[in-house]
Amino acid sequence: MTTTTLPKETTIRIAIPSADGRLHGHFGGCREFTLVDADTQSLTVIANRTIAAPPHQPGLFPRWLREQGVRVVIAGGIGKRALDNFALHGIAVHAGEVNARIETLVALYLAGLLTGSPVGCEHHGHLHDHEHGHHHEH
Repeated sequence: MTTTTLPKETTIRIAIPSADGRLHGHFGGCREFTLVDADTQSLTVIANRTIAAPPHQPGLFPRWLREQGVRVVIAGGIGKRALDNFALHGIAVHAGEVNARIETLVALYLAGLLTGSPVGCEHHGHLHDHEHGHHHEH
């Protein structure tokens, strides 16, 4: 009996640090994640749910999200060490616009339009006030 090898994963789980249905600006400080299951062939959302984040400890989120079956993270600002840690856990991280709606970010990702990596948030003394549209100039 021969079996045809089809790509195993036609669904992907995406994690987005969220607050009120929008992308939370400071990855390490988020209190919840929205997990979105999407079909990569039909480019549609199958399911989504919001779960409480564990208390933040350095290096915890990548391992914890991998245990949840996450393959992709969409984030605003995130430090380089965290990016490297996600790579070690086989999770791709893409940049999203802070305060954008979760549905919008997922649609952009599925359309192949979120290709950049997030930057910033290496300096924890910085106040994260992104509502007024300021840009980091360092």
